[in-house]
Amino acid sequence: KLQEAKRSIEAAGGTCHIYQADLADLAAADRFIDQVLADHGHVDILINNAGRSIRRAVEHSYDRFHDYERTIQINYFAPLRLSLRVLPGMSARRSGHIINVSSMLGRVPFAVIRSAYSGAKHFLNALTANMRTELQQTHPGIQISLVSPGVVRTDFGLNARHGGVDSRHLPDSQSAEEVAAVVVNVIETRRPDVYTRTG
Repeated sequence: KLQEAKRSIEAAGGTCHIYQADLADLAAADRFIDQVLADHGHVDILINNAGRSIRRAVEHSYDRFHDYERTIQINYFAPLRLSLRVLPGMSARRSGHIINVSSMLGRVPFAVIRSAYSGAKHFLNALTANMRTELQQTHPGIQISLVSPGVVRTDFGLNARHGGVDSRHLPDSQSAEEVAAVVVNVIETRRPDVYTRTG
């Protein structure tokens, strides 16, 4: 899929460099950023969109603390780690944009059997809001944005069933392309908080 994206961008006249990293491994995340900085010098825009969801009731998680650890690792620690790695360069240039893609479950904990995912997204939302407030005072050229989608029709939906229904087939779901268009709009407008249509 990365190669397909690269070909599409180049066919449209753009330049594309692709990288692969397991962001659940913070050392791998560091190596990824190190390589990007070595190749390009700095990062103008960071979009934190990697995610993991676990569908398990609290009562079935008493001996599965690792489910929460894994979910927080990718949904919270990875974007935090990447953000902290690119912020020094953004601060030096007094310019930059970090976009954290969260979830409506990070705003309203209404879904059952989603405590690990919802909790991790709440962490991300709080981080985003606090980081934005602080940096607006000290580094006003840096924008921190939060995008909160509802249900998105992706393979992620295979593991995120709602009431026994595959999320990809819910009538109020959105395509990944629709959500991507919202992210592009956030880049263009630098809006701080954005809900997608379903969000």
